[in-house]
Amino acid sequence: MKRKKSIIIGLVLVFLLATVFPLNKKVEAAQDPINIEADAAILVDAGSGRILYQKNIDTVLGIASMTKMMTEYLLLEAVKQKRVKWDQEYTPSDYVYRLSQDRDLSNVPLRKDGKYTVRELYEAMAIYSANAAAVAIAEIVGGSEENFVRMMNEKAKKLGLQGYKFVNATGLSNQDLQGFHPQGTEASEENVMSARAVATLAYHLLKEYPEVLETSSITKKTFREGTDDQIKMDNWNWMLPGLVYGYEGVDGLKTGYTDFAGYCFTGTAEKNGVRFITVVMNAKSNGKSTINARFEQTRKLLDYAFSNYSLKELYPAGYQQKGDATLPVTKGKEKSVAVVTKKTLSLVIKNGEDKNYKPVYVFDKKKLNKDGELTAPIKKGEKVGYMTVRYTGANDDDYLTPNGKSAVQVDVVAKQSVEKANGFVLMMRGIGGLFSDIWTSVTKTVKGWL
Repeated sequence: MKRKKSIIIGLVLVFLLATVFPLNKKVEAAQDPINIEADAAILVDAGSGRILYQKNIDTVLGIASMTKMMTEYLLLEAVKQKRVKWDQEYTPSDYVYRLSQDRDLSNVPLRKDGKYTVRELYEAMAIYSANAAAVAIAEIVGGSEENFVRMMNEKAKKLGLQGYKFVNATGLSNQDLQGFHPQGTEASEENVMSARAVATLAYHLLKEYPEVLETSSITKKTFREGTDDQIKMDNWNWMLPGLVYGYEGVDGLKTGYTDFAGYCFTGTAEKNGVRFITVVMNAKSNGKSTINARFEQTRKLLDYAFSNYSLKELYPAGYQQKGDATLPVTKGKEKSVAVVTKKTLSLVIKNGEDKNYKPVYVFDKKKLNKDGELTAPIKKGEKVGYMTVRYTGANDDDYLTPNGKSAVQVDVVAKQSVEKANGFVLMMRGIGGLFSDIWTSVTKTVKGWL
């Protein structure tokens, strides 16, 4: 009897184990629909900065050569401000020359007495991740790498990045710089960022300097072609179309690897009018850290993005919201004016979630008086506020930047003009209003008697 009881108990335990653990796996799968193998990962709509997938995005980790996106940003900013010119020439400092000769690192060898244009150095850094070229750019823009590192951290703060520290312009480990790490930093320090910060940097880089894609999308180029110093530069971004992990629409941005950071990649791709930004940090494949893993995990993110999200027209131009289709007008020939959206409101949304976005009108308080009225005259097309949307679904509605949601809005304007009424009309309205008030007062008094 005891043996039979033990067998029954054992069978029950086996049944429970067999049912409970698969349920746990299903729960985990529901929480992570992609199962990205990386210490941190993020997927973002590049248009609005809305976060569509996240994993440990606020954990601060090594970034390796993804650092160079900040170096690119500061260079492109300097060019825009005309502090630096593309055809400006540079002769390597002793440190840049010595660093460029280290072929264990990604580099284009530079001559000590050579002259190189800013564009040549930029292309070497953006395409081939050339480290000495990155330091050269730091010296051109900042005067010294030490000062440039200060500029990097100041710009990160200004852009609102959270979780970062820059200690050099390249992303190399300071200990690999043979004592030439920037003054003010320690030999043991590393460049670090959170995945959210990396994606935010990429978001600003693409928004403010989209021309960066013209260079990051070049699959191969010869440095100093036609000279004794020419060297073939193959882009480390193997997801560019035509390369080994080619993916339609990929045109940037930056890979990275050090022993400290592991294999990292900030990618971006555009198809059908929609662009996404991806970041994977210390990517793995089947538990192993490999050079291919960062592309395999990025492919998962992009496949998920393009399969599940698309650009939808939620509300057309000329849309009128019930309850807010008109605004009252004072001192005008008409007592109200119709208001409509100036442009179409389109948004990248998850397939099937159209009904989870509700329109919200926000009127300009400076345009309205204390009674909520517009004051004539009003011109046709005059902006009176804006329309945005409120998300009512179950998924997260998080953005990279605090003002991210403000990108999802269109102007609300007057549908027609309203001229100011002349003095006689305004006087008669005033008299009519006076008699109306008197009549209302008398009516209330009589009702009180009754």
